[in-house]
Amino acid sequence: MFRTALRNVFAYKARLLMTAFAVMLGVTFITGSLVYGDSLNRAATATATSGYERIAVDVAPDGPRAGGPAGIDARTVRTLAKLPGVAAATGRVDGFAAVADHDGKLIGDGTSSQGGNFAPAADGKDPAYRFTEGSGPTGKDTIALDGTTAAKGGYHVGDTVRVGTSKGAASYTLNGIFRTDGTKLPSGGSLTLFTRATAQELFLQAGRFQHVELTATPGTDVTRLLSRVESVLPKGTSAVTGAGLAQIKANLATHDSDTMSQILVGFAAVALFVATFLISNTFTMLVARRTRELALMRAVGATRKQVRRILLAESLLVGAIASVAGLAVGTGVAGLLQALFAPADTPAAPLVLTPGTVITALLVGTLLPMVAAWLPIRRAMAIPPVAALSTAEQTAPARAGSLRTGLSAALAVTGTATVVYGALTTAKDARTVIGIGAALTLTGVIGLIPLLSRPVVTLFKPLLTRLAPVHGDLAARNTVRDPRRTGATATALAIALTLASGLSVLGASASQYLERATTHDLSADYVVKPTGGQQMTAVTTEPLEKLPGATYSPLNQSTEYRLGGVSSVLTGVDPTSIGQLLRYDVIEGSLDNLAKGQIAVADFKAEQAGWHVGQTLPLQRQNDKRGSVTIGAVYRADEQSDLMPSITAPDSLVARYDSAPSTHAVLVATNGGPTRTALAAVTRALGDNPALAVLDQDDIRARDSSGIGEQLNVFYALLSMALAIAALGIANTLAMSVLERRKEIGTLRALGLDRAGVTRMIRLEALLLGTLGATLGTVMGVFLGWALGRTLQESVVGYELVLPWGRLALGVLIALAGALLASLWPARRAARVDIAAATTAQ
Repeated sequence: MFRTALRNVFAYKARLLMTAFAVMLGVTFITGSLVYGDSLNRAATATATSGYERIAVDVAPDGPRAGGPAGIDARTVRTLAKLPGVAAATGRVDGFAAVADHDGKLIGDGTSSQGGNFAPAADGKDPAYRFTEGSGPTGKDTIALDGTTAAKGGYHVGDTVRVGTSKGAASYTLNGIFRTDGTKLPSGGSLTLFTRATAQELFLQAGRFQHVELTATPGTDVTRLLSRVESVLPKGTSAVTGAGLAQIKANLATHDSDTMSQILVGFAAVALFVATFLISNTFTMLVARRTRELALMRAVGATRKQVRRILLAESLLVGAIASVAGLAVGTGVAGLLQALFAPADTPAAPLVLTPGTVITALLVGTLLPMVAAWLPIRRAMAIPPVAALSTAEQTAPARAGSLRTGLSAALAVTGTATVVYGALTTAKDARTVIGIGAALTLTGVIGLIPLLSRPVVTLFKPLLTRLAPVHGDLAARNTVRDPRRTGATATALAIALTLASGLSVLGASASQYLERATTHDLSADYVVKPTGGQQMTAVTTEPLEKLPGATYSPLNQSTEYRLGGVSSVLTGVDPTSIGQLLRYDVIEGSLDNLAKGQIAVADFKAEQAGWHVGQTLPLQRQNDKRGSVTIGAVYRADEQSDLMPSITAPDSLVARYDSAPSTHAVLVATNGGPTRTALAAVTRALGDNPALAVLDQDDIRARDSSGIGEQLNVFYALLSMALAIAALGIANTLAMSVLERRKEIGTLRALGLDRAGVTRMIRLEALLLGTLGATLGTVMGVFLGWALGRTLQESVVGYELVLPWGRLALGVLIALAGALLASLWPARRAARVDIAAATTAQ
């Protein structure tokens, strides 16, 4: 049986080629995803954990102390240094420090811009840093930079560098350039070294450290050393071994790559799911073409089980060959991805091909063809040998009353009702309900596509016949000749278009919401925000007082309040200018009451707490300061708004309870509106601080919505694999259809249809297949996008459905173009059919 299967594979190798190619693409996708993710994880782990082997124990506070000084004092550092087994105790201070290039622009994105202290030992060297140029900082006006940041900024020893922190910006002389390890420099970030005194002044306070690194003398047992350290630590301080820190860093470093790997594997699964229809369709046509051959085997004594084993062995061989090829190609693709997209600061690492990846790829690629071929093989085995010998092909047209049609219709109706219920309900598990409903709907529609093919083709047939009367009519008739084959071919395309259309709807709706929500409440010309997510202080914004013609107000957030018994956050503003900087849609009361010491409350907050204008509420902060406050206004606000506060209070009220509120943004309006001159004036007034971003409304919209567009582009690129496999399915179906219809095509040629006409007929068939899949996929995608969007409307005020007609039309056009491209080879083969040989064939 195995020899027979092997002979058949080589006998039908041209027909099985596209099936093997589809399997290879899916296995390539899975292998590339797993190898790329594992390789990236290993490289990221190596970078993040580099250097922790020199740290025996690290000591740090458990958290900020209420009412006490932050960090660890110098006396504790000296105590730790005297413990048996401790070679050195090095106090470290770190915080946010942004570096500007020669043009004053921030180097990097600011989220990983770090500053720290240079801590030289008796020999003048700090073991954490290896200097390639110069040396560590020696005075308050000198710094050292990591090599990557210095190269990006074009800096050399002796240059002047502008560095910004939460306490303002200053210029320093570059004293040295260094390399370091994962204990100090975050992946993709920058690191600026200051002297100990300067770092403490900028990030903490004099004489105190954020953590202490202990190195051990040779032969010291780290576990015992940890016990000694813990016995002398002050209350509120804890210790962990360097190995423990390395494991924590490794987990953090691999999180992003794990997420990307999971996304890639998910899309690989979609590609393989699409490939299943191609494989099933191919074996359906192959088995139909070999009906006489299989019947003859049955007639001479082969049992159903033996014939089934031969056919399954054929699918196994195809899958095994394609899997091995996909494994090799996928590993190469992973190497290409690593070269193109791996972070620049991650050291080159060898590709990681684990046994688990090999086994997964081979199992998936080998078993998938067998599973996909099972149904057509089972259907063929149900045909009696005598009946099979009497005809060349057994067709099984879709019937409205068949069990499959009824079950599919029930699944589609149930799934649609479930999706609608999930979209309209306010339950927390609405998205899970929609997911279940979507799976049922998709399964049902897949079963109904053979039945739907005839009405869809009938709908578009007039257009085709108008363009090409004879060829269009022939193409429409050929397309619906075998509805199941047509349905299976179109299903692959429909699945890919469903995902693409659904993502387009969600992406366009979310982008419009973000564009509106981020600036809808903003009247100010500029918003000043820290680049690294840090908090500003009053000192940061004081220079704006000297800016001519400027109106500004900080948004000073103050937390840990109990207002009327409800946990609350107060945002202090300048009551005289805030009305010019934010658009308050006042429902009740007046915003002018802020100047009287009253507060204004967002409508959602007032509704949740049952508050109203004129109500006086008891106010208490965590430090037991007590008082009362009156509600002077209620205004409409989006709960997710980044700028509009939930409770707006005059800054004098906040200052009474909180001496150091955090300023998360500053709103600025200038005379004449936003201009380049005004932008330069605001930036200059803030001290050309790279730690602060001065954003106009266009900048804010672009920044907040750009991430969605980038993610959608990645997803579209991944879905292109599924589209490619769907196009292969169309090509495969048409090619085998041409083989089956050689006599028919020869007859048409003999009756006067020229080669160009045959080519046009096959291309129109491909166009109809593409139209069927694209139409159903787009409709289902829009439906699911609407349903998922509905679940966001409860939590995201202002979210509305947006139909991106341009993207949807582009998706349909790409699908149709892919179908036409897929028809080139089958159409060429059809046009070259020999008239005499075809018409005399039996």
